[in-house]
This record gives sequence, structure tokens and C-alpha cells, in this order.
Amino acid sequence: MASSKSKDAANSGPQDTNSDTNDEENPELSPGFRDADAFVKYGLGAVLSATKASAGLPQVGDEYDFYRSFPGFQEFCESQGDKLLHGMSQIMQHHGCRSHVRDRNKLTGLEERFDLVVDSNDIILERVGILLDEADGVNRSQQPVMPAGFQPPQIVVSSWNRKGSGSGSRSEMFRLLHAKNVARPQLKFKEKVDNTNTPFIPKIFIKPNAIKPLPSYFTNKQIRKERPEDLDVPAALADFIHQQRTQEHVEDMFAHPYQYELDHLKVSEILLSKPEPQMYKPMAETKFSYVDTLEDLVALNEKLCKMSEFAVDLEHHSYRSFLGLTSLMQISTREEDFIIDTLELRSEMYILNEAFTDPAIVKVFHGADSDIEWLQRDFGLYVVNLFDTHQASRALNLARHSLDHLLKHFCSVDSDKRYQLADWRIRPLPDEMVQYARTDTHYLLYIYDCMRAQLLDLNHKQPGLLQCVWNKSKDISLKKYAKPIYTEESYLELQRKQKKAFNTQQLAAFRLLFAWRDKLARQEDESTGYVLPTHMMNKISEELPKEPQGIIACCNPVPPLVRQQVNELHLLVQQAREMPLLKAEIAAQKKKGLTPIKKAEVALFGPHDTSRASESDLLPFPPSELPVKQGTLFSDNEHKMDADVQKINGLMAPAKITLFEEAEKQNDQECLPVAQMKAKRIIESFENPFRMYLPSSDVHISKNAKFDPSSKIFEISKRWKLQSIEQQQKELETKKKTKEAKEQIKKVSEERNKTKQSYQESLKNVATVRQQAAESAKGGGKKRERVASEVGESTPKPSKKLMKSAETPQKTEPPPQDTFKPFDYSQSDLKVFAGAKSKDNTQFDPNRQAHDFSKKKSARGQKSNFAAGNRSMSYLAGKSDRGFRHNWPKR
Repeated sequence: MASSKSKDAANSGPQDTNSDTNDEENPELSPGFRDADAFVKYGLGAVLSATKASAGLPQVGDEYDFYRSFPGFQEFCESQGDKLLHGMSQIMQHHGCRSHVRDRNKLTGLEERFDLVVDSNDIILERVGILLDEADGVNRSQQPVMPAGFQPPQIVVSSWNRKGSGSGSRSEMFRLLHAKNVARPQLKFKEKVDNTNTPFIPKIFIKPNAIKPLPSYFTNKQIRKERPEDLDVPAALADFIHQQRTQEHVEDMFAHPYQYELDHLKVSEILLSKPEPQMYKPMAETKFSYVDTLEDLVALNEKLCKMSEFAVDLEHHSYRSFLGLTSLMQISTREEDFIIDTLELRSEMYILNEAFTDPAIVKVFHGADSDIEWLQRDFGLYVVNLFDTHQASRALNLARHSLDHLLKHFCSVDSDKRYQLADWRIRPLPDEMVQYARTDTHYLLYIYDCMRAQLLDLNHKQPGLLQCVWNKSKDISLKKYAKPIYTEESYLELQRKQKKAFNTQQLAAFRLLFAWRDKLARQEDESTGYVLPTHMMNKISEELPKEPQGIIACCNPVPPLVRQQVNELHLLVQQAREMPLLKAEIAAQKKKGLTPIKKAEVALFGPHDTSRASESDLLPFPPSELPVKQGTLFSDNEHKMDADVQKINGLMAPAKITLFEEAEKQNDQECLPVAQMKAKRIIESFENPFRMYLPSSDVHISKNAKFDPSSKIFEISKRWKLQSIEQQQKELETKKKTKEAKEQIKKVSEERNKTKQSYQESLKNVATVRQQAAESAKGGGKKRERVASEVGESTPKPSKKLMKSAETPQKTEPPPQDTFKPFDYSQSDLKVFAGAKSKDNTQFDPNRQAHDFSKKKSARGQKSNFAAGNRSMSYLAGKSDRGFRHNWPKR
């Protein structure tokens, strides 16, 4: 209401200012309000006051329940609620909305009222937006202002033989042959399609218009045609032979044959000047030729070589072929149109290289990005001096860049896109499809002239913008075709596009199904979408059916190859179900070889922080030396998990011996230059210095520091080596010394044995001390007399040599023991056992009385050296009592 009133006020504003009569007739906009501004100010104030009042109401919860318990508050709320609902229903009726807000069911009334309010708000706000746009001068009922050359996009129907919804007559429906009834053209090809998992090699073997000659690899047919796959050689050996054979020609094999010519191509001044657009002929008056024989192709090539420009377009089929097939080629000159049956002349199309690579002839394409690759893949054709009208449309900043828009904008021709998705393998071609194919190139040369003129006019007659289009077109002609190569990580890109979170089992099923689909598509020469569409593969991976019928149920309609090999698919699904079920985060870490997580080279974390990942999780290789796995369709060791994948725990050291690996790494480190070694030492200095004290050396000790002799880690890690070397040196030294010492020991032992024998012989007739004591006791206690020895017999004194040898710690042989004789106890002092006092014991007895020590005398009759208790108990430094009896003081 406010917006409509503001609209009326805006419309009546100029009239009020221009005439006084209108002021008298309409003095006020509404009762109490002179104009719309006054009404808006009053309404805004009312809204603000209502908002403040609503903020002061009791809050929902205990406070509201408390006030609700009073009958006066309850009646007031009900009366005000009825007034509000009545006012809302009037507003909704005014705007044409449903307004039965009151008298609703008590159970569902609240939800219904809420839905009514939401719908009414949407309608009212939309109407307010329309009125505000009309007040600003924008009328939505009129068609919007379109830029020059803009046309609304046409709805392209997916069915190739049916027009849009505007034409309902059956007479415009075309019944053509279905794709399943078309004979496979691959069976007629002289050169079989190469679907192997190897890089693409150009097919060119003759290079016309060459400035730089063609490499010898392409000109020598023996090198090219001799394939190890044709021989009875195992697959692994055939790949090795193929690699060795092509190793010498790697640079030539994958280079663009016309790279040099395109780099030195210069656009002539005529092509950079403004042309006079040459009007096209009507299609009915233009001569048309269908080329399907070699003679007609040669004649066409001769005609094209005489032209200054011609337009080219291709029709492609990709559903029933793995790499795709170029089914048709359209060429148009100023005077004539040609359609070439490329399925029939596939092996002879290289003849057109003479015209396609002539730098003096302009080849006009529209959107040549795919056409350039298809020409290289199927025919070995290359384009020099290309002009792409799609790039020119972008430079002109047209509303749309499609070919049908250019036809409508420059030629006022409505293109018929019913056959855009047709099966172009159909032979013979119907007239309608021939007419559509001719339309793509018939008007292209006129559009080429008009665009060149507009590019110059747009840039103020300067050729800079036109030169930019020529340069972009040359970049497109430099593109090289690359075959789709299967690797173990190929499925990740497709799975990432689906934006579905799979667990380990579902991801394993997706990987196995992707590999199976790729392998079967290469064998049968079918597209991957024909073998198993991606949405069906996602459905099977997500559901993981337990039975083959479950796989069939996931596909609607069921692809023929899936129905044939449903048992094999069931085995793959079962294999995926046997995988351990882990979380998505752990599963992503396990596939780090496919998509490795980049971590910092210097991970600064504490040694006891188990929340972080350990360095054992990082790859032990620099980024330039990451191991690359060979691409195989089906790996025999898929069930085996890599050792690196199993490192999931925090700081657990891997249970493997790396003794010999460290030696190899040391050799690699020694090969590094001095500058790199210094740089690595500097980087290692910023790492955590406490890692060397952790128990696992392989996890936390730096790899580079182990091989740095100046570091402490090197000494710790190589301590066992240093110890073993020292032990070996000691053993060698001891071996040398033992040889010399053995000779001396032998001499000393011989002398010692001689002296021992002579000494024992001299003591045979000599009586021992005990024998002499026994004889003296028998003799009545007489003194022992010295027995005179016989003449010539005397007890020899031990020699000095014998004493010296006795002092040495060498072991001596024990002397011969005498016969055992019992001890004579009659000689002993028996008074000790009778309780009599014997000699004083040298040991301290604490049970003795202290005064006994004062009365004692020494054994020799001397007084004790101990004085009375006036001497200090401190230690006397100048005298040692070790070995003597201690004299304890009195108390």
C-alpha cells in the first residue's frame, strides 16, 4: 500500500508543482497527511514504537507463563491477538492472498497460519519490487533492451530427429536408421585403431610445404610398422622391446611436425587490411560434390591448392568408439561445397596435407580446438595459417559465440540443430543431414570477411586486435593430440567430480569398476559411457549389491556389456566389500600415493605431541624423486597394502631393519655438492634438537644429520660402527704383541721350571720346623742342636733370579705336599679354657669396665700410652693408629 501510494505521489508530484488548481483540488494526499513523505515518516514512527513495545513484552518461557496466569493479562493478549489477525487478513485480502487466518483447527492451526503468512509475504514483496522498478522507469512487461546481435538462446532438443515444442506436426519428424543397425566402420579400416595404453604417435610420414624436414623416424616405414605386438613375444618383453626401439626417437615422436613452420609463420599485410566482404551464393545455386573415392579426393586437393581461402568443419562420433571417429568433413570455397566421406577415405586423407599446410592459403574454422586434434588422430592432417571465427567472436565481444548465433547475426540464417547429436556413421546420408552439414561451412567465408572488417573498425583501423586473433588461432593449430592414458590414479579425478563422500569399500568398488570399464572399452572399441555410464557406476559403488541381480537393478536401462559380464562385476563388488571399513579421513590418508598431502619439510612440533603426525608418515623422497607406479589395468597385488600406508599411528617406529638402506643413502648424500650439503645443514639446524633423545631413531632423527660427521647424531647413530672398528684395531694390536710375548714367556717358563726342580731336589733331605720341634720334645726339652751336615752337603740359598721370579705375578706350580701329621695339643696353653687371664685381646670389648684399662700394662711391662681424660678426642693428623690397638678414653 505504501509503495502504491508513493507511486501516486510520484506521479502527482509534477502536476502539483505546475498548476495551482491541482493544489486546491487535492490539498492532501490522505486525511491528515499532506504528501507521501509525511505519511512515510508517520508510518516509520509507528513501526518503531510498536517495535519498542514488543521488546518490552514478557519473554517466552517462565516469565510469560507467570504473567499468563493472571486473567487480566490473558484477556488482553487474546483481544490484541484477534485485532492483529484481523488486520493481517485485511492486508492479505487487499493483495489477493488467502486470508482465512482465524477459525482454524487447534491442532494444525498454527502451521497453516504460518504457511499463509509466508506465502503472503512473498507475494507482497514481489509486488513491491515491481512497483519500485516501475517508479524507477523499468517496465517489466516490455521486452528488455538487448545488445546488438543478441538473440535469446534456442532450446536444443536432445533427440536428433525432433524439433522443439513449437512444432507439433508429425510431418517434420524424421525416421532415420538407429545406431544399433549401423555396421561398425572400424571393421573396414585398413589400419586398425590403436586403443592400447601407450602415448599417441603422429601418423604423418610425408611432410609437404616443409621448411624443416621430417624426422627419420616418420619417414622410415620399417621403424614405424615393426611392432613387437605383432610377434609371438610375451607382453612384458614386447613393451621392453618397444621402449628400447623408440628410445632414440623420443623427441621426434612426440613433437609437433609443423612446429618450426608455425613458429616462423608471418601473417601477410593483405590479411591484416580491411577486406570487402564477398557475399555468399544461395545454397540452391551453389555446386555440391560428395567425395567418397580416391580420384575425387585428389581432384579436390588440386582445387584447394589453387584457392586463397576455404572453410572446414568436421562431424564427429564418440559413442560407439573408445577414441572417437571423424565421420564427415565439410569443405566450402567461394563457389562450391564439398562433403568428404572420411570413413571410406580414412587412410587416404593425408593427401589433403598439401593444401592444409600451405601457408599461403587461409583455413577458416569455427571452434577448432577439437577439430585440430581429431585431424591429427585419425588422418595425420595438420593446419598452417588458421583463422578461428570463435576467437574473433570473443575479440568482438559478441553476445554469444556459437556458430548458429553468427549465422543469425551476419547472415540472418536460422540454423537447424536437430542433427547436432545425430549418428553421422549412417550411410547413405539423408538429404536433410547433408543440408545441415553444408550449412556449417557454406556461410563461413562471408562471416570471416565481416569479422576481419569489424575487428579493424573496432580498433580504429589498427591491426592489433586482428593480429591477436591470428596469434590465438596459431596457438590452436599448435595443439597436439594426446590419448587417454589409464593410471592407478585416473579414477580419482572422476570421483572428485561426483562430489560424493565414499568410504573405503565404496571407493574400492569405484576404483575396480573404473578399471574394468576402461579395460573392456579398449578391448571392444566402445566408449566408457556405452560400457557403463558414470551415474550407474556411482550407484553400484554406493549400494554395493550382494547379488548379481542387485547390479542389474542399479542400471536402467541395462547396458549390453554389463548384462554379459554381470558375474565379473559381482566378483569385483565382493572384493570391495572385503576391504576394511574405515572413516573417510583415514581412507584419504591411505591413498596418499594417489593424492599426497603436502606437508612442510621442517615440521616444528614437540616430541611428545601425539596429536600430530610423525615424520614417518612423510615420504622419504624429495618432490622431484617421488616413485611413480606403472599404469596397469588390473594389479595382482591389490590386496597387499603398502608399508607406507600402514603407518597410521602417531609416533610408532616402523618395524623394519634399515641397516643397508642407510648405507645407500650415505652414498647418495656424498654425491651432493657442497652448497646443497650446507643448505641442508642450515635447514636441519632449525629442527627440534630434542629429537635425538627419542627412542626411535628412524622417526625423529634427521636423515641428513646422520651423515654429517660434525653432528652429534652422526656419532650416536654410528656408535656401533665406531666401536666395532676400535675392537678390530685392538684385536690386531693384541695379536701382534702376543707373538712377541709368547717367545719371552716360553724362555721365562723354562728357566723357572729349572730353578724349581733344583730347589725341590735340595729340600728333599732337609728336616722341616715341625720335625725339629718334635725331636726336641722327645729329647727332654733340650735345646735343638745343629746337626752337622755332611761334607759337600749344604742348604743352598735361593738365588736372586728365583726371588725376582717369585715376585712376578706369574703362576707357580704348587710344591709337593708332605704327609699329613696331626697337631700336638699337649704343647698348647690350656689355661685359656680354664678361665685364667691370657694375653690381652687386641679387639675392643664394650662390656669391659672402663677402669680396667687404667690398670693394664702392656705385654712388655710398659704403661699404657693413654693418659687420663684430659686429652682431646679429635683426630691426630700427624699419627696413624692403623694396624694398632685403639685406646678408648675414660668417661
